[in-house]
Amino acid sequence: MTHLRPPRDEAELDDLLSRPGEGVGDALDRLDGDVLILGAGGKIGPTMARMARRALDAVGSRADVLAVSRWSDPEVRAELESHGVRTVAADLADPASYGNLPDAAGLFFLTAMKFGTVGNEHRTWWTNTAIPAFVADRWRGTPTMVYSTGNVYGLSPVSGGGSKESDPPSPAGEYAQSCLGRERVFSAAAHEWGTPTTVFRLNYACELRYGVIADIAQTIMTGRAVDVTMPAVNVAWQGDISSWALRSIELASTPPAVLNATGPETVSVRTIADRLAERMGTALELTGTEAADALLSDAGATFERYGYPTVPLGTLIDWVAEWVGSGGRQLGKATKFQQRVGQY
Repeated sequence: MTHLRPPRDEAELDDLLSRPGEGVGDALDRLDGDVLILGAGGKIGPTMARMARRALDAVGSRADVLAVSRWSDPEVRAELESHGVRTVAADLADPASYGNLPDAAGLFFLTAMKFGTVGNEHRTWWTNTAIPAFVADRWRGTPTMVYSTGNVYGLSPVSGGGSKESDPPSPAGEYAQSCLGRERVFSAAAHEWGTPTTVFRLNYACELRYGVIADIAQTIMTGRAVDVTMPAVNVAWQGDISSWALRSIELASTPPAVLNATGPETVSVRTIADRLAERMGTALELTGTEAADALLSDAGATFERYGYPTVPLGTLIDWVAEWVGSGGRQLGKATKFQQRVGQY
């Protein structure tokens, strides 16, 4: 990316988030058919669907991008349709909904439940494990990219460089446990039905309306203390995350390939807060004692394949500071990255 001017409004932001990175169009074109995105109405799905459409257009493909969601926000659906994405309404939690859903050459599974897990454990497990079973059965044999989370690893020493794909899972709390359950369901489909699969473990995607950096910026702007007990994080620009996710379907295999996705830096929460407060011209108050471990991942395999993020960490922090400091809209879904026992 050579254009690093901060987006001035949400239209520019969504355009930037949906700009395909190098190789995305070729990876999708090699599927030789339609692309299906399940759970396309959430935080990441709309711009990922737009990116897929733009990438296919750029390589001259006539394949459809099919976006499936309940579409609780009709404006999001209309916006996607205006950009050439075909939308389909379905409640994936209902087993009866699958009969009318289309076939595809490649499947991207984004459906998940994280927020509101505590007190709704039954719904969390249904969303994160039962829906994957329905999906895996319906699209047997279809190359599949499964969104997952670095939460399945658990905490690791800050000095250790983060969890690698080969590390054994150690999920803390029912959200992370159910996410590992999702992975196991799709792995079973890969083994039993020969479904080529990529498991894409993310932490954390950031844009200006959502993510760890925006959470910290909002905390500072509202005069609250930033908790540094979770001492460090990995973060990356959501546009890069979406590009890597779309490309990662080319790795789909049986048994599933696993790929970590995040930024290259282990950056302290204190450092992010300091830079945000300085850029926003706001006083900073910190609370908590920094622990020796954190939820961290090593995404070296992703960088080796796809390159480093196109939006550097410092630029991303500055963009968030300008956006939040000027009253830019937030999605209102805190990441709760401070959680150390997995309760969301």
